Amino acid sequence: MRKIYLDGQGHKVAAPVTSKEEYFAIRNTVSNRQNLMKAHQGDEDAKRKLVQFNYNDLLPDGKLAGCCHPSSYFAGDVDCEGIQASKEIAQRFLEHKDEIGLMELSRSARYGLHYVCRRQMGRTILENQVRVAQITKTEMDTSAHDLQRVMFTVTADSDELLYLDEAIFQEPLTIEESEREYELLKERERAGLEEVPAGAKKANKHYRPWEEEMSDGGCQKEDVSQPSTISPQPSEKTFNGVPYTDIISEWWRQHGGEPKEGVRNIALHKLAVHLRGICDNRQDVLMEVMPRVGLTDAELRSIIASACKEQPKGLTSEMKAVLKSLDAKGGEVAESTPTISSMPPEMPKKLPKLIKLLVSKTPDIYKPTVAQAVFPSLATHLWKAKFEYIDGVMHEATLMNVVMAETGAGKSCIDKPIERIMADIDERDQVNLKREQAWKDAANSKGANKDKDKRPEGLIIQRIDHDVTNAAFVLRLQEAEEHFLYLKANEIQMFDALKGNGKSGHQFQIMCLAFDPGSTYGQTRASAQSVSYRPRLLFNWNACTTIKMGQSYFRNVLIDGPLNRINFCTIPERPIGSPIPKYGKYDAKFDEELKPFIDNLCAARGEISCPEAYKLAKKLDEECKMKAVESQSRTYENFTFRGNVIAYLKACVLYVANGCKWEKSIEDFIRWSLNYDLWCKMEYFGDAVTQANRFNRPSNNQPKSLLLELNQTFTRQDVKDLYVKKGMDVSKVAQTIRAWKFRNLIIELEDGTYKQLRYAA
Repeated sequence: MRKIYLDGQGHKVAAPVTSKEEYFAIRNTVSNRQNLMKAHQGDEDAKRKLVQFNYNDLLPDGKLAGCCHPSSYFAGDVDCEGIQASKEIAQRFLEHKDEIGLMELSRSARYGLHYVCRRQMGRTILENQVRVAQITKTEMDTSAHDLQRVMFTVTADSDELLYLDEAIFQEPLTIEESEREYELLKERERAGLEEVPAGAKKANKHYRPWEEEMSDGGCQKEDVSQPSTISPQPSEKTFNGVPYTDIISEWWRQHGGEPKEGVRNIALHKLAVHLRGICDNRQDVLMEVMPRVGLTDAELRSIIASACKEQPKGLTSEMKAVLKSLDAKGGEVAESTPTISSMPPEMPKKLPKLIKLLVSKTPDIYKPTVAQAVFPSLATHLWKAKFEYIDGVMHEATLMNVVMAETGAGKSCIDKPIERIMADIDERDQVNLKREQAWKDAANSKGANKDKDKRPEGLIIQRIDHDVTNAAFVLRLQEAEEHFLYLKANEIQMFDALKGNGKSGHQFQIMCLAFDPGSTYGQTRASAQSVSYRPRLLFNWNACTTIKMGQSYFRNVLIDGPLNRINFCTIPERPIGSPIPKYGKYDAKFDEELKPFIDNLCAARGEISCPEAYKLAKKLDEECKMKAVESQSRTYENFTFRGNVIAYLKACVLYVANGCKWEKSIEDFIRWSLNYDLWCKMEYFGDAVTQANRFNRPSNNQPKSLLLELNQTFTRQDVKDLYVKKGMDVSKVAQTIRAWKFRNLIIELEDGTYKQLRYAA
C-alpha cells in the first residue's frame, strides 16, 4: 500500500495512509484546521505544525526509510502571485494531468500550489520537475528536487484539494526495487547524465526551463513526456550463433517474465548488468540488443550507462545459466562461452590432502575462497623456516589475503576453517594474555614511586586485535621472538588502526615491508617508559571487504606495492532465489585430522629445500611471461612478479605441512591458485592500475593475446594498425615482433610477412 510519513503538532509519527477516507481524516483534524487559519495570517510556527506528507517508503519495522527508498511519486511547489494566478496555473495542471501523471493538486497555506505526480522512473526529481514545468509552463522551485520531499498539507476542503487520484495510495515498488532506483538516480546525477537545461541546477525559485535549451544535444529531439511504446525491430545480432532476442527471452523466463510499468527500470538495469558480459561491456552493442519495454532511447541509454559501471564485470553465473539452458535446447553456446576473461578459473577437482580437508565442510560455492584464504593462518605456524625463491632470495612464508565480494555474498565462509587452524596458537596466546594482565594489575596496584616488577619474559602472543595501536604492534613483534603475528580483520578498514599518529598510508607501508624479506619495523622513543624497539617484521593476515570498498581503499596506492603483495580471492554471485548454502560440522574428528599437518608446520626449521616447488615456480614464471608477451599487458606482467612468489610460498607451505612430501595435486592446485589471484587483480584493479601507470591497454581487463586479433599471416603494418587502434605506443612494434619470434609464437617468411605457429600444423 501507499506509505506516507506524517508530522502533526510537532509530533512525528511514521504511519501508512492506505485510503482516501483516512487521508481526509488526517488532514481535517481540529489542530490542522486551526494551524491552517494561523498560517494564512502569517504565523510561521503554525505552518510548521501542519500535517506533512513524505513521498518515500516505510521499512517493514514501521520506521521511515528515508531518501534511499523513493516512491513512484514526487512532489513540487508552485509559487503563485495572487488567487487569480493560482486558479489559472491550477487549470493548466488539470488540463495536462494525464500527460504529467498528476496524482494530487492542492493549494498551499499561502495560496500557492502543491502537486504530486507520478515519476518517470530512471529520471531524477529535477528531470521530472523540469518536464512538468515545461508542459504546464509554470515557474519551478529548484530548491525542492530532493528525494525526501516533505510537503505541508492543508485541509481537505473542496476549494483547497483540487485533484486527487486514489491510485496514490498504491505503491508498486518494493523496498529492494526502491533502493535500486535510488542508486540509478544518484549515479545519473554523479555522472552528469541529467537531461535538463544547463541552468536548471543553479536557478532561482522563479526559473522558467522552457526558455532555455536542453543541455543534452539529443534531449530536445525526443518527447520525454510520453515514453515511446514502439519497440525497435529485433536485433539480428547473435552471440556464438544464438540471437540476442532468444537470450533475452530466456532471461525473462528465468527471472519472472517481462517487467511491467513501475519496475521496468530496475529489471532492465539488472538485465544490462548481466548481458554486458557477452556484449564486451559496450554500451553501443547493448543499445542495439536491449529491449525497450516502453522506454525511450534516452531512458534506456541512462540505464545502460549505469549498468556498465557496476562491478564485477564479466560473465555472471546468472547469464551462464541462461546460456546453458539455451545450449540444452540445441544451441552452441557452451562450447565457446568465454572462460579466461569472464569468470575466475575453476579449482582443480583433485586437491592436496590439506586443502581437501579444509574445504570439506564448506559449500561448493565457497570452496575456492576458503582454499585461497587459509594460507596466512597456516603459514603463521612456521618459525624461522626459510625457502629460496628462483631469484636466489630467501623468503619466509609471509602471506596476506583479502576476500573481495559483494555484501551478503558469504565472506564469513573463511571464519571456521581459520578458527580451527589457529586453535593451538590461540590457546597459548590466552595463557600469555593472562600472564600479561596479571603483571599489569600488580604494577597498577603499586604507587608511582614503588619498584615495579619487570615485564614477564616469553610473552609470545601471535594473534593481535584489529584495533591494535602502533606501539602495541611493535611490542608484540619484539616479544614474538620472530614468530609471525597474525590478524583477521572482518573489514579491510580495520587496518587503519596501524596508521600510528595519523600517518597517511602507514598501514600500506607495513603491508609492503612485511612481504619483503629481512624487513624490520619499529620506533625510537626517548622516554624510558615508551616502546622503543625495531624487531623483524613478520606479519600474516586475512581481511574481507566489498568490491567497491576494496577498490576505494587501495585507490591511492595502486602502483605503490600493496596490491602486488596481497593474494586476492572472491565469491561469485549466487542466482536470485538460490537455497542457502549449508556447512558441515567442524567436529573433533576434523581437528584430529588437521593436527598432523599443523604439527609438521610447527616442527619445521631453517632453510627448507623443495625441488618440486622450485621447479614449478620456474615453470609458472615462464607461463606468465608467455601470456604477458602475447597480450603486451604491462599491468598483468607486473602483477605476475610477486604473484608467482606468493604461489611458490603456498607450495612450500603445503609441502612442509604434508611432511615434506610432494603431491602431483599440489602443482595443479598452485597453478590454479596463481591464475585465480591474477584474475582477481586484473578484474578489480586492472583498469585503475593501467590508468595510474598511464599505459593504454585493451578495454577488457583480462590479458588477451594480440595475436588472436591478427590473421594467420600478417605484416608489420598490420601490427602497427592494431597498435594504433588500441592506442598503444607504435614505437614498440618492432620490440613486440622480436619477442614473439623469440618465444616461438611466430616465424618470419621469405617475403617479409609473419605466420603464427599455432597454425603451422
